[in-house]
Amino acid sequence: MNALLLTLAFAPAADPEDWKGAEAAYLKNIRQLTTDYVRAGEGYFSPDGTRVIFQAEEKDTGNPFYQIFIMDLRTGKATRISPGVGRTTCGYFHPDGKRVLFASSHSDPDAKKHQEAEVKQREEDKKKGVRRRYSWDFDPHMKIYEAGLDGTGLKCLTPDAKVYTAEGSYSADGKKIVYSAGNAGNVQLFTMNADGTNVKRITDVANCYNGGPFFSPDGTRVVFRADRKEKDRLQLYVINADGTGEKALTSDDKWVYWAPYWYKDNRHIIYTGADHSNPIAPPNYDLHWMDTETGKKTRITFAPGQDVLPVFNPDGTKVMWTSSREGGRAAQLYIADFTPPK
Repeated sequence: MNALLLTLAFAPAADPEDWKGAEAAYLKNIRQLTTDYVRAGEGYFSPDGTRVIFQAEEKDTGNPFYQIFIMDLRTGKATRISPGVGRTTCGYFHPDGKRVLFASSHSDPDAKKHQEAEVKQREEDKKKGVRRRYSWDFDPHMKIYEAGLDGTGLKCLTPDAKVYTAEGSYSADGKKIVYSAGNAGNVQLFTMNADGTNVKRITDVANCYNGGPFFSPDGTRVVFRADRKEKDRLQLYVINADGTGEKALTSDDKWVYWAPYWYKDNRHIIYTGADHSNPIAPPNYDLHWMDTETGKKTRITFAPGQDVLPVFNPDGTKVMWTSSREGGRAAQLYIADFTPPK
């Protein structure tokens, strides 16, 4: 899902000075995947690794909000599969490779009015030279949908939801979905069957945000982010899939950590982090690797600009992430060959 504090702007040069050399230990053949959008990001691989699903803002459509696309990595061709109205986020492939899920607010009767208001606001901001701080809208009309790879067969899995319901992803066996739901300031994690039945709440810490959940490859645990101590100051957590045994993976309140994603070994994760200790210096988000058993961390990216929302392909040989490393303000998707830290 989109970050609470994400500002994908060009940031000051990162240390070390030879940042490309520092990255080369872990990333090779880095290339930009998306170019035809105002902005793009949050991509996930298909089970066979040949496609990716991602969110992007289309050009010249009148809708300034993200929509969901699927790209064939062999041809580079991408097709929008979401309705094209309202906001969407959090696309994810079913393990059978024939279906996807994503969250959308297209059922909101005022969706187009919100689009028009956002376009107008951006025009006013541009005239005044104002750049708004990024914030994620916990839209109460956001619901989770299932669809075919071409967008047909759209079915709402959370039709009775009256609050923000999004950030969904499947378990490796395809039987369960873990997701976030709630109002701004109080979002919790839930699981449900892949058809939307048997909803169970797995976090129970009020007045905070719990989000971005993913099942471990073996389905026994869920990794996620939460701002338990201070609003928007996200830290990483892991919890058993039944809601027991919660454990904090980070506890540095000077940093913001988010977007954790499992490596294939059920032990390591890749995630996004930035130092927020200096109130006058813009945080520079980078990708990091962690051993969840020992807590050992390794920094993966060092580029100027922001590197966020990393994910692995099924066999762990490639990593894909969202970045503004080319110096522009708009984020795009990047992909690279991955070598795990030792």
